[in-house]
Amino acid sequence: MKGTTKKSLERLLFLCSFVLSSIRTSTTLDTVTPSQPISDGQTIVSPGESFELGFFSPGSSRNRYLGIWYKKISMGTVVWVANREAPLFDHLGVLKVTGQGNLVLLNSTKGIVWSSNTSRAAENIPDARLLESGNLVVEDGNDDGPDKYLWQSFDYPCDTLLPGMKLGRNLASGFEWFLSSWKSTDDPAHGDFTFRIDLHGVPQLVLKKGSVIQFRAGSWNGIRWTGAQAMVRNPVYTYEFVSNETYVYYKYELQNSSVFSRMVLNASGVSQRFTWIDRSHSWVLYYAVIVDQCDNYAFCGAYASCNINKSPVCSCLQGFEPKSPRDWSFLDWSDGCARRTPLDCDKGDGFLKHAGVKLPDTTYASVHKSVGLEKCGELCSNNCFCTAYANSDVRGGGSGCILWFRDLMDIREFSDGGQDLYIRVAASELGIHPSLMFFLLSRFDYSIPIDHILYILLRQGENWLTNSVFSFFASGNNGAKRSSNDKKLLGIIFGSVIFIAMLAIGLILYIRKKKGKS
Repeated sequence: MKGTTKKSLERLLFLCSFVLSSIRTSTTLDTVTPSQPISDGQTIVSPGESFELGFFSPGSSRNRYLGIWYKKISMGTVVWVANREAPLFDHLGVLKVTGQGNLVLLNSTKGIVWSSNTSRAAENIPDARLLESGNLVVEDGNDDGPDKYLWQSFDYPCDTLLPGMKLGRNLASGFEWFLSSWKSTDDPAHGDFTFRIDLHGVPQLVLKKGSVIQFRAGSWNGIRWTGAQAMVRNPVYTYEFVSNETYVYYKYELQNSSVFSRMVLNASGVSQRFTWIDRSHSWVLYYAVIVDQCDNYAFCGAYASCNINKSPVCSCLQGFEPKSPRDWSFLDWSDGCARRTPLDCDKGDGFLKHAGVKLPDTTYASVHKSVGLEKCGELCSNNCFCTAYANSDVRGGGSGCILWFRDLMDIREFSDGGQDLYIRVAASELGIHPSLMFFLLSRFDYSIPIDHILYILLRQGENWLTNSVFSFFASGNNGAKRSSNDKKLLGIIFGSVIFIAMLAIGLILYIRKKKGKS
């Protein structure tokens, strides 16, 4: 009898412990406070139950991490991890909020393995809660609102950019928001890849492996990153780029709260945007970066453009030729191209327009937001170190000015969209004699009467024509070559007359337009 009673009691105790254990693993709270921490097996949930915070083990790992994941959809899709570099090795972790407002993660020996390191101490009793956006925030008592948070997880993105998160920098404090990949699907520690806004020169979005650029989305043109053609107006989300004296950042917001979308930088260095489809209960790829050869940074080298619809995909820009012809013959374009004709800034260079392109790397560029395209070209022309110029903003017909001062890298041609880029070349590449270009650039004055300008222009053109004809005869035109040379001479004379006439007419119209504006 005693044995039976003892066995019954053991079964009852086992059942009770099992029930208590089940309750423990399913306990959910809405806040964490100094008097109410959470331990492994407990979670806190956002008000609409879109997100959940708790302890988890990624992939096949047995290590434990504190993280945030989707709750209503896609259970197991983690979007944020606290202790990326300091895993727990058992199920005895505890998350608590200190009286000063610090979030601390404790191990089995009560040692701190991770802390939020809140810079401002709480004046009231602090609490931590998970917002419906997926943002874990620490509030100073009843003082809520983004400007009053003591700390928020959105300031520390991991590999996922959620709606409302930022990529960029606080210029006043130097604080940066950026994505960093996991080491692997089993290890959320910082991996090799980052996705961030590079502030050198003109701000641009880049994907790096260590310190080496793998992909460059480009600078912001008022509508999108210049190299991100997939960024178009859509019913899913809107995006915003802010650049002022205090902040430079990019973020996006969902237009419909019932839609779920996230941007992820995976362990292989691929940045992808996914959208949740209820019907199939799965994440569907919306777009990705580095989808073809031309997305690889500087794939064709300097002064070359990449066009995925051509074969070969790389070609030198007009006025340039392969720096290493032999390498190019073996489809190695990494050395890029060099100028066919050296520049002669003193006598005057020209600019060739390249339409529908991804603007070059802006690391060594400057921006002038209040300058139009015409003034932009003038600034570049007057600076012998300037290699190209373009509008910085394409809205409303174009405004602003970007000037480049180094080799032009990472240019891509688009079949649709893209921007206009004006590249500096020698005057001879435009079919204009350098002396005539120098004359036009050095002697032009709006105060000179039009008829006087035309007279000087035609006399200069006449001198250039005479020199061309003299050079023609000096090259030799006897014997059997006479008939062919006569035709060439007529071509030179006719072409020169047409050229000078067109130049004169264009100059008249341009001056009248300038006078009309004044």
